[in-house]
Amino acid sequence: MLPWTTYEAMYDAAISQPEQFWLEAAQRITWKQAPVSACRTRADGWHDWFPDATLNTCHNAVDRHVEDGRGEQAALIWHSCATKERQVVTYRELQGRVAGFAGGLRALGVGQGDRVLIAMPTMIETAIAMLACARIGAVHVVVFAGYAGPELARRIDDVAPKVIIIASCSFQGQTPVPSVPALKEALAKTAHRPQACVIVQREACPAPLLPERDHDFRTLEQSAPAEPVTLRSEEPLYILHTSGTTGHPKGIVRDNGGHAVALALSMELIYGCKPGDTFFTTSDLGWVVGHSYGVYAPLLSGCTSVIVEGGASASAIRVLCHEHDVKCLFTTPTQMRLMRQESRSLSGAILPTLAHIFVAGEYADPTLLEWARSYFRKPVVNHWWQTETGWSITAHFFGLPEREPVTLMNDIGRPAPGFCPAIVPPIPGEQCGEIVLSLPLPPGCLTGIWKDGAIRVPAAYLDETNRYYRTFDEGMIEAGRAVHMLGRSDDVIKVAGRRISGVQIEKIIATHPAVHACAVVAIADTLRGQRPVAYVVPDAEAACAPSAEEIVARVNAVLGRWIGLKEVRFVRHLPTTVSGKITRKRLLVS
Repeated sequence: MLPWTTYEAMYDAAISQPEQFWLEAAQRITWKQAPVSACRTRADGWHDWFPDATLNTCHNAVDRHVEDGRGEQAALIWHSCATKERQVVTYRELQGRVAGFAGGLRALGVGQGDRVLIAMPTMIETAIAMLACARIGAVHVVVFAGYAGPELARRIDDVAPKVIIIASCSFQGQTPVPSVPALKEALAKTAHRPQACVIVQREACPAPLLPERDHDFRTLEQSAPAEPVTLRSEEPLYILHTSGTTGHPKGIVRDNGGHAVALALSMELIYGCKPGDTFFTTSDLGWVVGHSYGVYAPLLSGCTSVIVEGGASASAIRVLCHEHDVKCLFTTPTQMRLMRQESRSLSGAILPTLAHIFVAGEYADPTLLEWARSYFRKPVVNHWWQTETGWSITAHFFGLPEREPVTLMNDIGRPAPGFCPAIVPPIPGEQCGEIVLSLPLPPGCLTGIWKDGAIRVPAAYLDETNRYYRTFDEGMIEAGRAVHMLGRSDDVIKVAGRRISGVQIEKIIATHPAVHACAVVAIADTLRGQRPVAYVVPDAEAACAPSAEEIVARVNAVLGRWIGLKEVRFVRHLPTTVSGKITRKRLLVS
């Protein structure tokens, strides 16, 4: 039960009395040795949360719920959009499978602090492997299953895993793609050699096992079960590489204690979920949303988590929400656009138990949000966070009795507890600029960067004073703490000395009824410094195709002709990362 009735009371408590706030939040977790202090500055200048307290994340996510009588409740519900398979695993079944596989890893020589690289699609076995690592104190490194050999090789050499776990295949649509060739190519390029490889055999494409190196996943599950080991709060739980949209992918390190406390609090405070509720994220488990809200946050909170392999259609999402009484759906704007395109042949969704829908990962324009509200007939909101933070920097808070202000529903909300944003304007006196966050960051955020075999201070994210974390996103802070997002710092366009966010232009273009998606980038202009160029994906089912003249006129009518939008390029699709984010830099070289 949350002790606050209003957002201001909650946020002020976190700012004015952080020790008391986070020690009370920590009571949501079962500790072996309870924390006596919330935050400590490390010798290297970064911060540890709940230092010297001890716990086990896997015990908190699985075993304690069995002990508390939730053994027969569904813990994970899996649906494959590729094979149409479904699987429901109760907390008791999950406990047995995780403990057995943890014992199998231990038999392969994996111990506390060893890295285990997991390159698998979203499957029950992926979650089992993650939890098994947490159980024995190994550090899991989940990477996207679709990476080719060179990308996989970079991550193998970065973390030097003792064991690599793969599925025999992943899927592109409904076509099986063997995984062993990419692993073979990767290992031919790496300096590091794992001691063993573990393979989950799938019926669509079984893989031969190499003698002495390869082991069968399900055979290892039958090993003597391993009990949870006791770990210090500040010890690493996992390493997750960033998508690379801001440069070279970096290995973000997450701790055990702070991570568990932050995610458990967020489930109730932000998403309004309590033990027994069902949470559904469409994210791949290889991304931070899949880590945080496909596996850890729902299980830490005693909820049921629905996870899917592949891109779920609007009808599949609707069926899963209905069949499993989903209370909260978490998806991406890209997924929402695909749903909007498909839903023309479907009536509006009637889902009595669904309370809220959250989107994150990239900008969601108000037109898209309004469509989703009309289709689902539920509150649909955006919120802002990063791989580095692990949970929301800003959000909407449906766990509080106070209703969220209607004026904020189309934006990214207000700061979550412990996040203290400020604006660094490029020109003194401007209201907008880069958003920075005061240190220390709250629990659940990165505890460092994995580099050269150790956890390092994330110096690349610090400003010149070492007092602020740089988000590399631009925006402004409005009345009532509301944060307004303009976009990535390198996506802001400077026209004749005036700054305009590409997102602001995209928001207007997206209101055209014949536009499916769009992106705006800056190109050099000899007279004005820069000017915007719009890339537009027309809606294939619209009655009339949009024209460049209509789009330019629409932007000029709202923002003015000074924007200088003259060029509109129509494309079939926009380039994206494998996690679905639009990569605007690639448009500049297309």
